[in-house]
This record gives sequence, structure tokens and C-alpha cells, in this order.
Amino acid sequence: MKEIILTGIKPSGAPHLGNYFGMIKPALDMVDQGRALYFIADYHALTTVKVPENLDRQVYEVAATWLALGLDPEKVTFYRQSDIPEVFELTWILSCYAAKGLLNRAHAYKTAVEANLETDRDPDADISAGLYNYPVLMAADILLFGTRKRIGIRR
Repeated sequence: MKEIILTGIKPSGAPHLGNYFGMIKPALDMVDQGRALYFIADYHALTTVKVPENLDRQVYEVAATWLALGLDPEKVTFYRQSDIPEVFELTWILSCYAAKGLLNRAHAYKTAVEANLETDRDPDADISAGLYNYPVLMAADILLFGTRKRIGIRR
């Protein structure tokens, strides 16, 4: 059985050179090393992109960027995260087992809490459950396909 290689890119801004050198090029270089699954992480983007039209445009821009830079849909399974309902279903199941103490230590949540404390705000001000639960969604992305190699989700 071929090793599964997974990566996702969060459509939360215009694609840039950092995306190319940090994630897209390395991912394209790994295509022949296993079964490549590359996705647009639109569920992840919901933590920051709140206007549906903006998210739709940014998903399109990310897809166009991947294709323009050489992604071959004949060699790669290329999908939008929200097109796979099992991602969301597994996220819920994992959420029911994830320890709150572990999620309290997640870097994005801790960073947001620290930023609030530095400005004398309530520690959880404007922090969504989606941001808090972000690591569980990442785990679902990885576990759903039995991934062994992954290139981190980027924005």
C-alpha cells in the first residue's frame, strides 16, 4: 500500500511566495513518493474569514494557484475540505474524547488568550470554539485517511 502524503492550505488571504516555497513546492516535489492528498482547508479558514463571498474567492484563488504552479489532478487527489463530510463528522467524534486540558495548551488558543491578557481584556474575549477546537479538526484531517507523511497546513 502506498504511503499517504497529506497537506492543506488555508484560504485566508491571497496566495504568496511564502506559500510556494514553504509548502506548495515541497508538496509538488513529493507527489511521486506516495498517494498525494492535497486540500483547501476551508473549514480551517472559518476561524478568520467571516464573509462567505471572500471565502469563496479565496478558495478559488488557492485552487487556481495550485493548478498554475503544476499540480496535476491525474496524480493528486485535490479537494476542498468541506466536500468531505466525514472530516466534520470525525471532528465531532474526536471532540467528544479530546481532553479540555490538552486543548487549553494549543498554541493558537494560548496565543489568543495571551493577547487578550496583554490588553486587559477577558482571557477568552472574541475567541471562538472553532479556534479552541482547531487541533481536533487538524487531527481529523490527518486520521481520516491514515496519513503517515504530512506537510503542515499553511495560510
